[in-house]
Amino acid sequence: MKSYNIEIKPTNNNSIVKFEANRFLVEHQTFEFKNIDEASNSPLAQQLFHLPFVKTVFIAQNFVAIEKFNIIEWNEVEKEVASQIEEYLNNGGVIVKSSEDLKKNIPITVYAESTPNPKVMKFVANKKLVLSIQEFKSIDETADAPLAQSLFHFPFVKEVFIDENYISISKYDIAEWEDITLELREFIRNYLQEGKTILKENVQKTDTTNSIEKEEIAIENLDDTSQQIVSILEEYVKPAVASDGGNIKFESYNADEKRVKVILQGACSGCPSSTFTLKNGIENMLKEMLHGKVESVEAING
Repeated sequence: MKSYNIEIKPTNNNSIVKFEANRFLVEHQTFEFKNIDEASNSPLAQQLFHLPFVKTVFIAQNFVAIEKFNIIEWNEVEKEVASQIEEYLNNGGVIVKSSEDLKKNIPITVYAESTPNPKVMKFVANKKLVLSIQEFKSIDETADAPLAQSLFHFPFVKEVFIDENYISISKYDIAEWEDITLELREFIRNYLQEGKTILKENVQKTDTTNSIEKEEIAIENLDDTSQQIVSILEEYVKPAVASDGGNIKFESYNADEKRVKVILQGACSGCPSSTFTLKNGIENMLKEMLHGKVESVEAING
């Protein structure tokens, strides 16, 4: 049985709540239904319209967003709605009836963006690619990742890092970016446009259920200072690092030596400026925010 989990996510609009799934619901498409008649090709949306307070149903890659009428407040019904969607999905309910023509007509765009690491280029798509971070150091690790495996067939591709809506590619020195960027960008765009598999289904499911649960359990087992460090990294550091095409993960904290170890991934791994960032950014931040508990930060390349 498929294991969908639904998480309730408030939005800036008090009338709209997102019900986010741990797996993709639809590929390449976004749907908006104003009433049950418009939802003729979406059994899930039709079922939701049987709830008298449902005004509009949006279905995107990994979430269902519902706009309500003002007859109730979300805190009165959101848990019930989340359970209903989760049960529907886990019972094999159809989300949207397939439409190959619609899928093919959705334009995919990809643009290349340089990173602080001269050996890494970031390729950003206008669609969500994965639900959790994926990193591949060699083609041997790509058995369940067809897109990454295809990229490794380019002789100059050294490593592949995929997060949300972008791919960071690390190259060997045999090629210069000005000679290969266009080729890689067009390859990725065509691959996505054709609707080919990025990650196999079992990888998406495993990564988005088990990894989140394991991370939560692991954080709970950490000492108070380590938990504070993780929170600071998540809130202040990760967003900036992600914009540069990379990721940072907490590895360990030594209270006696007041030393923090972190793992750098993607564009941050092996980046010449990472030492400066660690010393003048992350280290200073942790020293200032955790008064006397941190003296140094060391990085391990992922």
